[in-house]
Amino acid sequence: MNSIKHLFPANPGFSGALKYYRAFCNFSLNSSKLRRVEVQSPEQEVVIALGSNVGDRLHNFHEAMQLMKKSGIHITRHGCLYETEPAYVTDQPRFLNSAVRAVTKLGPHELLGNLKKIEKEIGRTDGIRYGPRPIDLDILFYGKFRVSSDILTVPHERIWERPFVMAPLMDLLGSTIDNDTVGYWHSFSAHSGGLVEAWKKLGGESLVGKEGMRRVLPIGNQLWDWSQKTSIMGILNLTPDSFSDGGKFQSVEAAVSQVRLMISQGADIIDIGAQSTRPMASKLSAEEELHRLLPILEAVVGMPEMEGKLISVDTFYSEVASEAVSKGAHLINDISAGQLDPNMYKVVANLKIPYIAMHMRGDPCTMQNNENLQYDDVCKQVASELYSRVGDAELAGVPAWSIIIDPGIGFSKKTADNLDILMGLPTLRAEMARKSLAVSHAPLLIGPSRKRFLGEICSRSAAVERDPATVASVTAGVLGGANIVRVHNVRDNLDAVRLCDAMRIHRSLA
Repeated sequence: MNSIKHLFPANPGFSGALKYYRAFCNFSLNSSKLRRVEVQSPEQEVVIALGSNVGDRLHNFHEAMQLMKKSGIHITRHGCLYETEPAYVTDQPRFLNSAVRAVTKLGPHELLGNLKKIEKEIGRTDGIRYGPRPIDLDILFYGKFRVSSDILTVPHERIWERPFVMAPLMDLLGSTIDNDTVGYWHSFSAHSGGLVEAWKKLGGESLVGKEGMRRVLPIGNQLWDWSQKTSIMGILNLTPDSFSDGGKFQSVEAAVSQVRLMISQGADIIDIGAQSTRPMASKLSAEEELHRLLPILEAVVGMPEMEGKLISVDTFYSEVASEAVSKGAHLINDISAGQLDPNMYKVVANLKIPYIAMHMRGDPCTMQNNENLQYDDVCKQVASELYSRVGDAELAGVPAWSIIIDPGIGFSKKTADNLDILMGLPTLRAEMARKSLAVSHAPLLIGPSRKRFLGEICSRSAAVERDPATVASVTAGVLGGANIVRVHNVRDNLDAVRLCDAMRIHRSLA
């Protein structure tokens, strides 16, 4: 006889147990065997782990998430992406691992059936246990329920011994528990102290960055571990009216020459902008921006010197983003974090590329208006507002593992605000972590280069005279945790970044 399946919330009391029993389970006799009939449940929040080590691992993840959406599993939050050594059966390729939070009306066994169907559609077979597979989908949590049956145990019984599961699971939490269900997940553990204590006992953050487990961001054809060194993003303005170098690089020849120079000086990323975003700049249409951008983008993509380098396009138009990526751009840098084009999140999600989300209030014409310059605590408010926009991007399908955050130095900020941000990057990350550890772990970009506040402090009215102050601000930012610096002068800032990286490495080894 089949065993009776049990499905109850933790400590529900008799009336609560009876209520959930009636809501979720009916039993009937069929051919002298007791058979469980699962009915549709109220919407529940679930956690699903993803793993892949066969074929195009990232493509397998994206395909699995699309199929989940079609089957009634709506993803609301993503963990970071980890490349990990295989466990149990070690003679196999390295895995990609992550986890997602989602809501669904599927009952737990119906959810399991749908996930198994997705695994088969993507090509998983009944190979050896813990062996290679194109996709592996495990239910870690299902609402506040414990499920015990001959085919399903929830919470997943081996969570606590697997760093490659615990790391993305922790990413899905915030340091401030935001609802009862997540509070239950957080506290439910074989260890006192809940998930946090279980994670610490495994080794916690000290495990990340080692050979066995790297936190990575997929970009171009590589998995980028941004913890290894600070990256230099060189600025290429194609505009006639940018505050620093407007009009210098509008021709293809001049632009290519400048890119060649920045690459020779050590740039890792070239950020191409065809729309001025200085205060009160006139706004181009998407068509005008593309007309200015595409000839130069195509020329830069074709440069031999760009081998192994990345191209970012600075735009707030989804149409420009889509066309730029089709021509070879690797990532999109959006000063508005999706606020100036309602289609941006959906387009970026479909493009499956990294997305730089920057904090700004208003637009370039209004960002320095008095109402946009009011902060009680600039680091906390920037973190909260930026997190809200990243959360909207996640709901639209942009995974947290593809997001880079930028606090927007110089955009809707006073001089004092910019200083507070430069000195307060750890605070900004900590505020992000209150809502989502995944977002707090994202690569952090700063762009203080030649900004007006540096001129005000150092009495340098000409933007090109602000390079020493830029070096100082970049130094402060990198020592505070910045992973990418966006600069005009690559050579001098590279020296500052190398010194800061050496200091950070030395401190970690001390």
